[in-house]
Amino acid sequence: MKIDSWLLEILACPKCGGPLTPDEAADELVCAGECRYAYPVRDDIPVLLVDEARAPAT
Repeated sequence: MKIDSWLLEILACPKCGGPLTPDEAADELVCAGECRYAYPVRDDIPVLLVDEARAPAT
């Protein structure tokens, strides 16, 4: 997954507004904020749609 660091600095979770951190192994951006949703990255493009996100395990 190739996402520039400057882009990661400005991206935010569309659900809660928290910062996103990359999970290289899963090809996801994981919310470090309140909701902890994981957003897929397809062909190095983050898919920041709540409907496409994986909710955290409870």
